[in-house]
This record gives sequence, C-alpha cells and structure tokens, in this order.
Amino acid sequence: MIKFHEIKAGDIILAEYEGQRSEGEVIELNRDDKEVCVRTSVQEFWYTTDQLYPIPLNDEQLEKFHFQKQELPDGSVKYMMGPFRILLRAKGDFSAFEIWYREDRRHMAQPISVHELQNHYHDMTKIDLVREPAVRV
Repeated sequence: MIKFHEIKAGDIILAEYEGQRSEGEVIELNRDDKEVCVRTSVQEFWYTTDQLYPIPLNDEQLEKFHFQKQELPDGSVKYMMGPFRILLRAKGDFSAFEIWYREDRRHMAQPISVHELQNHYHDMTKIDLVREPAVRV
C-alpha cells in the first residue's frame, strides 16, 4: 500500500483490480475522498490507496525511463539522465545508493520505489520524470 500523501500525478505505480495488479500512471487525485485515478493499459479507474502498490526501483525500471547506464571499473554502476545521476556501489544493489543533481546530493539508505524516484527527481530538477518512447536513431 502507498500513502496518499506520497502520490503525485504522473507517478508510475501498481493498481490492483479484482486480484490483478497492473502497472499504471497516476493521472488525477481526489483529495476529498482520497482516491487516485490510474491509467493502465486496460482502462482509467479510481482506486483507494489500499489498492495501490509501489514498484521496486531496479535496472529494468531505470531502462524504461531511458537512463544511460555506465559500469565503472570499481564495480559500481552509474545511471545518467542529463545532469541527474544515480550511483550504486555494486551492480544491481539498490539497497543503498546516492542520487544527485548539480549540487543537490541525496543518500538513499534503503531501497526506494519508482514513484519515490520520480518525486525525488521532480523535487531536485523541477521537471517530471516520465516514460516516453525511446528515440530511435
């Protein structure tokens, strides 16, 4: 379950409907009733927070946002999108890592979810972190 105050329009989360969980994007919030409208591949639907779940942040999720991955000689891994950086101390280890944008550095002492990364990214850059189709060259 995700707390209502953590959710923002544009966040990518899992929504459960009739026992099935589908990845979707938050498109609207109803603060009065604490309901969240999520667009999945099937439909747009209003959910309560007990029907919403975080997506763990991992390499696959960062690929979906088109982060560039760089494996470093010391075994660490850096993900880059413009001047925004994510540094893992060990490949695939999202248990503790660092993110930074220009002079703003943040240390994550525990794993975070996709929507939390999106919220950090927006807070740091003032730009939404969205999934857009890959640009083919």
